[in-house]
Amino acid sequence: MSRRLLLFSPNWLGDAVMALPALESIRVTWPDATIDVAARPAVAPLFSLVSGIDRIVTLERGLASAPTLRESGYDVALLFTNSFQTARLAYAAGVAERWGYRADFRSWLLTRGVPRPSRLHQVDYYRTLVSSLGFSGGPTDPRIDLDAARRADGARLLADAGWDGATPLVALAPGAAFGSAKRWPAPSFADLSDHLAGDGIRAVLIGSPGDREAGGEVKAAIRSRVAPIDLIGRTDIPQLAGVLSHCRTLITNDSGAMHLAAAIGVNVVVMFGPTREHETYPRGAGRHAFLKNPVWCRPCMLRECPLTHRCMTGIAVDAVHHAATALS
Repeated sequence: MSRRLLLFSPNWLGDAVMALPALESIRVTWPDATIDVAARPAVAPLFSLVSGIDRIVTLERGLASAPTLRESGYDVALLFTNSFQTARLAYAAGVAERWGYRADFRSWLLTRGVPRPSRLHQVDYYRTLVSSLGFSGGPTDPRIDLDAARRADGARLLADAGWDGATPLVALAPGAAFGSAKRWPAPSFADLSDHLAGDGIRAVLIGSPGDREAGGEVKAAIRSRVAPIDLIGRTDIPQLAGVLSHCRTLITNDSGAMHLAAAIGVNVVVMFGPTREHETYPRGAGRHAFLKNPVWCRPCMLRECPLTHRCMTGIAVDAVHHAATALS
């Protein structure tokens, strides 16, 4: 009888994308296993783009999903999250084998606990976990292969929002779920959009519904007659992937969209401020450029800047424009 494995996804889009090589290592090692992925509602749609998954389970709050998970009779739960709550849920669901990193005082809930490494890129952090558990092989970088239907869906969304189907596109992601400290200033994104318009390139604003305020600030500061296409809050994850597939580059803060774009092979320019770029830089088939302002206080890992935010405000628009042009 084949094994039934339940993989608990990371809770953030970027982390979930960076966990994909580790997931593939599991599939390579256990080709006959049933592999289901349990994920929070905001992240679950990502896995509809990923092969090798038998079922996607959208998790409810707290322990509410435990009865449903128990009915599936899983042999193993592998926890990509570090939280006590996830281990508690796997225990409540009656999964006999519970594997993951020793973190958040949950070791007693794990049947196989792995010591946490430090200072690794997040892709390698997840790969180290599964390697320590006996899973080997698989890719070293995230990769998502979009089918023609997904790409066509993205083209339709862009056309409905005003794209003529011929003008080159560059996506701009002005938001960041982690906090305002990760955001390059909205006026800088607006100046960049104006520069792109002067090059004959149309900007496309992307992001989640929570990024609408940031997008509104960008649009308010634009001076060019060529307004960007605004898709903020109008795409789910598969639709966003389809939209990005038609863009020559994504220019972004350290964000989930950055990792999604890299995984589908889109070029990425990213502005790093408070976060550690060596742990979260984009990895994928496209080309990437990272910009940072080397002030003394970075990387602070704070959500909000208590000082002057020079780590981000000091990144010049011309430097970002040049980086994007060099990747095109």
